[in-house]
Amino acid sequence: MGKDNIIRSMLSAKVNMTPNGFIADQLNPEQFTDCHELFFDKILEIHSSDIMGVEGYGQFNEECKTEYRTCKEFLIETFAEDREGYWYNWKEMFETTVLEREFFEKYLQEMKDRIPYCEGKRYLVYNNTFFANMITDGNMTVGFPDWSRSGICDFLLDFAIMDLNKPYLHIPELFLEYCKKRDIVIPDFQERFLCMAYYKGIDVLRWHASIDDTESCTSIMKSISELKDRIYAL
Repeated sequence: MGKDNIIRSMLSAKVNMTPNGFIADQLNPEQFTDCHELFFDKILEIHSSDIMGVEGYGQFNEECKTEYRTCKEFLIETFAEDREGYWYNWKEMFETTVLEREFFEKYLQEMKDRIPYCEGKRYLVYNNTFFANMITDGNMTVGFPDWSRSGICDFLLDFAIMDLNKPYLHIPELFLEYCKKRDIVIPDFQERFLCMAYYKGIDVLRWHASIDDTESCTSIMKSISELKDRIYAL
């Protein structure tokens, strides 16, 4: 059975892998605010999936298996310098690109400090909730066509990615309001959200630096720098 079929077998019937509509990136902030609960509903349906029989953490390989035993191994090994492929010896970028060692290492440590809050939190995650990767009709449907980055992690990763993509939409602020209305309690929300956000933030920062996208790097660094104050104010 192929990877998409295995994932489909895990998913709730309410999760649409072949949606009709338009790219969610086309929504303006007002339109998203009007339908944000629909997005949250559908993303939480992903996280309610049955992952019985799936072990570990990390992104799925082609056999829908994960590579890491613990959340700590997954998050830290993501930034190992001896990984084969694109990121082999990636720390050379500190000398050759706009990637700033001091900034990167500061938020890598911030992530590491919070890993214990996320350990044991295992959910199916889409891990690709950038608005360009979600399809919606802005009213009744939100779908998820590309599962190439999916895997097992703390479910707050998917909300952290949305916020990293468009911080001006105030995703964590809206999500906590949404949870309060539904009596959804998320233990250690602040620390878990920050851990996931720093993980994905510095990973995305590293990628944009690798393609010399200075404008995006500046924007990402600003978002990461401001996030703690936002989250601790909730």
